[in-house]
Amino acid sequence: MAVIAVDARGRALLQRQYRHPVKALLWEPPAGLLDVPGEPPVRTAQRELGEEADLRAADWRRLLTFNTTPGGTSEVIHIFLARDLTEVPADQRFQRQDEEVDMVPAWIPLDDAVGLVMAGAVRSPTAVVGLLAAAEARRRPGGWDALPEERAE
Repeated sequence: MAVIAVDARGRALLQRQYRHPVKALLWEPPAGLLDVPGEPPVRTAQRELGEEADLRAADWRRLLTFNTTPGGTSEVIHIFLARDLTEVPADQRFQRQDEEVDMVPAWIPLDDAVGLVMAGAVRSPTAVVGLLAAAEARRRPGGWDALPEERAE
């Protein structure tokens, strides 16, 4: 599950995170595993956005769902668009641990982020797929508002 969070200025949030298997820092959206039994994917997305970015969103839309590597694993990634962002109050913030402690956030205009994808500077699959999907959804008739709304039960 991953979140493409877009602020009122049209900037997408990416976070620099070290990934040991590729021995590199990658630009990634807030993301996490569906590791709470019975938790809807959008609820996981809401929790991860709060934990990793200290943000809440009033508007949640489903961008898409994709299989990461269908030839080798059954893993499915749900990508959500989060808008109408507000900061989590300081006294309610999640205390980050492990690899989340050193994540460096950056707000990048969506068109510039797509340019970084096309230049090969953004290589995380969730970032690549999510940013391209967000840009395409924005371009289509009705824009982001035409995407299906998501609500956690």
